[in-house]
Amino acid sequence: MIQLKNGHIWFAKEQVDLLFGDEEKVNLVYYPDRQTLLIAARSKLFFEKMHKTTWAVLKLRNLNGDKTISIQDLILDNDLDETDRTLTYDLKNTGILSIEL
Repeated sequence: MIQLKNGHIWFAKEQVDLLFGDEEKVNLVYYPDRQTLLIAARSKLFFEKMHKTTWAVLKLRNLNGDKTISIQDLILDNDLDETDRTLTYDLKNTGILSIEL
């Protein structure tokens, strides 16, 4: 389960391990026409070449190993719903995470 909490995308430790491993940074890009946020580990260089990405730091949130990335600017810039909620997502076989916002 991936959640939006206080302007942050929250990943449980199991998801962090699966999606990002030991990486501390991710690349991301938002497509307003699709209301979709794409995220990939920073080491997936093809993702950065395919999209005009920015990067974010995965921040440790608790002793369980859950991590978050801040998307507060993205929410404000695109007038997105900032309500805390569970997000719909799809993990592509390329390791790219697609999240509906």
